[in-house]
Amino acid sequence: MQKIVKSFPGVKALNGVDFRVKKGEIHGLIGENGAGKSTLLKILMGVYQKDAVSGDILVNGKKVKINNPIMAEEYGMSAVYQHLMLAPQLSVAENIFLGQQPGKYGVLDWNKMHQETEKILNSLKLNNINPQDRLGDLTNVQQEMVAIAKALSHQANIMIFDEPTALLAEKETAELHRTMEDLKKKGVSIIYVNHRLDEVFEVCDRVTVLRDGQYVGTREIDQVTEDDLIAMMVGRELGDLYYKEDIERGEKILEVKNLNSGQQVKNVSFELYRGEVLGFFGLIGAGRTELVRTIFGANKVDSGEIMVNGEKINIKQPIDSIDSGIGLIPEDRQRQGLALPLSVKDNCSLISSKYSSKAGILDINFEREQSKRNIRELNIKTPSIRQKVKCLSGGNQQKVVIAKWLNIDASILFFDESTVGIDIGAKKEIYKLMAELLKRGKAIVFISSYLPELLGVCDRIAVISEGEITGILDRQEASEEKLLQLATL
Repeated sequence: MQKIVKSFPGVKALNGVDFRVKKGEIHGLIGENGAGKSTLLKILMGVYQKDAVSGDILVNGKKVKINNPIMAEEYGMSAVYQHLMLAPQLSVAENIFLGQQPGKYGVLDWNKMHQETEKILNSLKLNNINPQDRLGDLTNVQQEMVAIAKALSHQANIMIFDEPTALLAEKETAELHRTMEDLKKKGVSIIYVNHRLDEVFEVCDRVTVLRDGQYVGTREIDQVTEDDLIAMMVGRELGDLYYKEDIERGEKILEVKNLNSGQQVKNVSFELYRGEVLGFFGLIGAGRTELVRTIFGANKVDSGEIMVNGEKINIKQPIDSIDSGIGLIPEDRQRQGLALPLSVKDNCSLISSKYSSKAGILDINFEREQSKRNIRELNIKTPSIRQKVKCLSGGNQQKVVIAKWLNIDASILFFDESTVGIDIGAKKEIYKLMAELLKRGKAIVFISSYLPELLGVCDRIAVISEGEITGILDRQEASEEKLLQLATL
């Protein structure tokens, strides 16, 4: 890709970007949110069209014009995007073979489709997924693995993985990396986008850095350090990534006693105090997300007690928890945390409008000033408050989700995989914001699959295995080995 330019209303996303990938290499593509990584790759895959003013795409040395994803596949390309592009109402097999179903004379060969799907799933050691399962019934992580299986089924020469391990546990990440190495040996070129630099160093041969829509440079992976890459990405020294202040713990704000919900939350009890970050760790399917969804009222409470500030609350739906000062930054911000077609202003006011309106009439001036304050205080990068939130980068979308809860002054915040797909600079901003919230007497439950992050920002860490808490460790005694041991009990 040579001198690629791409403009959107109010912003130039790419400004003369160069990107070259060799045959049979794993090439990392990194940069902060908004650097232009996803835009560049969507142009390569024909999802977007580059500006006509300049730029060329060459495959095997020949100039090509890629008008749509079907043309990209014809040139031997396949992609797994950060935000899944699947059909949740269809089966796993139907998703994997969508657009290329086997059959004759318009009659599908279901047996062949299921058999081939099973082979692909087995190659990734996904024995817990049935080809006939409805995709929408699977967990977010399982859906991510199906998207990866779909990309593998195309047998492409160039494969794009955009944040594929964001929700994966250590075992699934290792399996994906093994698969990538096997593909590389077969001559497949892999473009690997990942904000976890340790994984970039683990599997990549070379790495290209973008910043603010411009090409910064390409380096051999064995000739740079993490600090070198961070400096290239942010244009400055970042210092220690995990921002943590010593904040005095206050009184108990949340108590959960013997909570049960279906088969995924079993007799869970824990306490949360003002001024602390309580982390939750567990392997895939352990029940972490189901636990916070139950406390928030999105999943049904079968039995148990939830107490806020010493008073028992009866949570039957999310509005009950919201009224009690509980907020949830969900695992899937695009589908569960935002209204993508609406503006930044409307998203910031999604919940607070209930409390600020009078006689059912919205206070538009108040909402406008509130969203301007959110943009200023959270450093949300957007052309205006009227910008549709779907046009923002992942990190800025996450800040909008957080703003929504700050605007009702929620005192208990659940951060569920809140830094997934977010660049290093934006992560540090979120960690600093968390510290500011703690100083105001708020409390945070922080769910993450990334152990270094949990150890870096949490005061205590609870471990869940098969729906049950197997242990809660203080920051001083916690280690990756101890947490993994508790996660496998």
